[in-house]
Amino acid sequence: MKSEDIPVNIDQIQRVNVIGTSGSGKSTFARQLALILDLPYVEMDDIYWGPNWTKPDDDVFFANLEKEINKDRWVLDGNYSRTTPIKWQEVQLIIWLDMPFWLTLSRVTKRAIQRSMSQEELWPGTGNRETLRKSFLSRDSIILWSITSYRRNRQRYAGMMTSPRYRHLPFLRLTSPQAVERFLDTCSENMLVKSKS
Repeated sequence: MKSEDIPVNIDQIQRVNVIGTSGSGKSTFARQLALILDLPYVEMDDIYWGPNWTKPDDDVFFANLEKEINKDRWVLDGNYSRTTPIKWQEVQLIIWLDMPFWLTLSRVTKRAIQRSMSQEELWPGTGNRETLRKSFLSRDSIILWSITSYRRNRQRYAGMMTSPRYRHLPFLRLTSPQAVERFLDTCSENMLVKSKS
């Protein structure tokens, strides 16, 4: 599938993985898509992070992920490249949000400030919250991660799209907010037509 081509049978797709670097808009997009297609939304960060920012062993993480997607229908939001053999085993469409660097960085920075000020709990029951110190003055800074991982992630995803290993999987690459909006509009229109037929 070419970049930004819309699958003609989007209304028949039941299992989607949304990928992209930090700040690409994965979570917002995946939630909107899940709502439009009437599919359950699954956030990988919610599966991964434990209370007080604890990280699970891979065995636990993989088992929890398998439990969440061992179903017929889902929109999965997240990367975690080591989980690729699990999450792409039954996936029907992979959507890569490949946004410009300046946009991802501005989004990550704005989000970090907003979350630090509001002190919202990121995932229910974890107590995990952003702080200005963690966002700007820590080795675990999401802003620093966004800067240092952007190019590496783009190279990885581009390689996956052209890899013989994944040639059987349909990829959709959206490279601008306008392309994202067009895609969601098309999905909405297709689902509306389907509901009337």
